[in-house]
Amino acid sequence: MRSTVRLRILIMCGVLVAAGVGGWQLLPSDEGRTDPISVGTTDAITSLDPAGAYDAGSWAMYSNIFQSLMTFKPGFTTPVPDAAESCKFVGSRLTTYQCTLRDDLSFANGRKVTAEDVKYSFERMLRIKTDVGPKALFPTLKSITSQDRKVTFHLSGRDATFPLKVATGAGSIVDKDQYPADKLRTGFGVDGSGPYVLKEYKEGESARLEPNPKYKGAITRTGGPVVVKYYGQSAELADAWKAKDVQVTHRQLPPDFISTLDVKDGTRVTEAESAEIRNLNFNVRPGRPLADKAVRQAVAAVLDRPAITTGAYKDTVEPLYSLIPQGFVGHSTAFFDADPMPSAKKAKKLLKDAGVATPVKFTFGYRADATYGAETAEIKRQLEATGLFEVEAVEVKWTEFQKEYAKGTYDAYTVGWLPDFPDSDSFTAPLVGTGNTLHNGFSSRRIDALIASTQQYSDRSQAATDFKAIQDEVAEDVPLVPLWQKRDYVLAEEAVDGSQYLTDGTGIWRLWELDWI
Repeated sequence: MRSTVRLRILIMCGVLVAAGVGGWQLLPSDEGRTDPISVGTTDAITSLDPAGAYDAGSWAMYSNIFQSLMTFKPGFTTPVPDAAESCKFVGSRLTTYQCTLRDDLSFANGRKVTAEDVKYSFERMLRIKTDVGPKALFPTLKSITSQDRKVTFHLSGRDATFPLKVATGAGSIVDKDQYPADKLRTGFGVDGSGPYVLKEYKEGESARLEPNPKYKGAITRTGGPVVVKYYGQSAELADAWKAKDVQVTHRQLPPDFISTLDVKDGTRVTEAESAEIRNLNFNVRPGRPLADKAVRQAVAAVLDRPAITTGAYKDTVEPLYSLIPQGFVGHSTAFFDADPMPSAKKAKKLLKDAGVATPVKFTFGYRADATYGAETAEIKRQLEATGLFEVEAVEVKWTEFQKEYAKGTYDAYTVGWLPDFPDSDSFTAPLVGTGNTLHNGFSSRRIDALIASTQQYSDRSQAATDFKAIQDEVAEDVPLVPLWQKRDYVLAEEAVDGSQYLTDGTGIWRLWELDWI
């Protein structure tokens, strides 16, 4: 998500051309179609329980079937109340955050939503603390209390970003009578109060959503029924689009498909600058090949990002040389400053000076997909061409891959990252803070202190110096290497309106904006 979202919409059917979020509206047709709109994606759901997932596919679904106290309006980066009537920090220390719940909320099953449900939802998420859950997003959340319609969050330190975190999928409110307190809910049942009801779910295949007539909140209109279709490979999504099995596609079409897209009449293409990034992450646990900083620095010195972005990605992504991407406060080019050009000579010296025997052998895990396979092959080629490394590439299905890297199975692994909320903190604390979501064993007191320092500023621009210092530290310690920052694409048939709202930079997947024209 960008603090400033710039969106370019290309409408190739000759009706309208506009720029900016919410830039065009079309009048509905008189036919009044009521059949579901099919949306294709490769972002799989790993868990329907909000306490058990911290990935783009699951959170995209959560934003439709659950409510959080706060949410983001299209194109805006300041959260507004959704399930809450109001929210605010109490006092000037930014350590107590209080929300008053709306009085007219009910779950789709008819039961009234209470402040106790909110308290319960956060407490069970913290208590269950699954390896692939969102607990790491709330390191300062000490306790929660509720009374009548008020929910109060007590923080261990100043955190100006806390309202943004509450607005994410991690803040999803569940029915305390339907979700066990100390373990994840099994099966495919869902009890939320969001704009949609999950009517049917076929794991790995599809999810059928219908408008929730009981919804009350920030959304003023709910769309028609939607069927989300899930594809294991980006090429399968492209084939589904060409076969007209879906009317909308979002995340991820193959780079070669995008780069050679022949847009015909009847297709709308939304191209948006995105904050999605991808990093090469290192397992730094003691005894692992990449636990030695010199080895990680050597890998960073060799990587040729332009060769990756032009080869595997056909220029649909841009080289990234920083932990924080372009468009966010504190963005820098720390990795470029350290290694402006790939250098096998520098890498060899780093390893020799550290007394590291070569070739360094390590495993490299990646999600099963043709594009990621091409990316991995290029990285492996670059590293092994130096004679300094020997890489064993391991291809794994996404749901298994996420669990395996969390267990420390691989020495290195590539993971894409979408920020949880529109702030640079979403690239620092979750990725390089102690107990980070990458589960790579990395910890730095200096970085933790800098992260805490960034969180004290309500005026986020004042945190820029600390964010740049964090990136300098990361470029020195190299717990990860940034690879690229991408652009986002949504394709929609001419008959579908509202597809531009699926990619507005806030991370909310607004399926309710889709409608037949």
